Amino acid sequence: MAARVEQVVTTGEFTLDGGTWEVDNNVWIVGNDEEALVIDASHDADAIAAAVGQRRLTAIVCTHAHNDHINAAPALAARTGAPILLHLDDRLLWRNVHPDRSPDGYLSDRRGLTVAGTELIVLHTPGHSPGAICLYTPDLGTVFTGDTLFADGPGATGRSFSDFPTIIRSIRSELLPLPPDTRVLTGHGATTTIGAEAPHLEEWIVRGH
Repeated sequence: MAARVEQVVTTGEFTLDGGTWEVDNNVWIVGNDEEALVIDASHDADAIAAAVGQRRLTAIVCTHAHNDHINAAPALAARTGAPILLHLDDRLLWRNVHPDRSPDGYLSDRRGLTVAGTELIVLHTPGHSPGAICLYTPDLGTVFTGDTLFADGPGATGRSFSDFPTIIRSIRSELLPLPPDTRVLTGHGATTTIGAEAPHLEEWIVRGH
């Protein structure tokens, strides 16, 4: 059975640099009726586990290690036995949230992850955080961008461990070359496409300065 994408929206708090904000997060589940992979276990392990159901969970993949994207990961891993995977460059941010629980494995650029016969390719896209990644699946014509790219431009870069020129380079080199009809499934908010966002790159650069 072909893989499909399911969405769970969870609500909680994002905390960094002494500030706290209420946020809604998109949790993405890729799989079929037998197995699944979770992208960004945010806020509510119970809700995510309910959406996974009886399927075998092959991995919990973190697009980056801000608390609102990883706070439910250890609880979900404990329930399912699935490994937590994170890019090595975000290990410090991870430790700030989970000092007593390390990820089970570290991701690198162009690594392939397979679930339900579908490959997801890791794209290292630093800028929002040092170890931010996106996951591109050509079979589904979809890229999961975490907080690197949204429907109205790049993710935020005004806080610790982030950098605006770096996120622009990541988007330019890793995301905009994807086919224009590629769906962009984000960490927060609405879905878009590469073709819808690509013409606005220069506007973002001006806006970001």
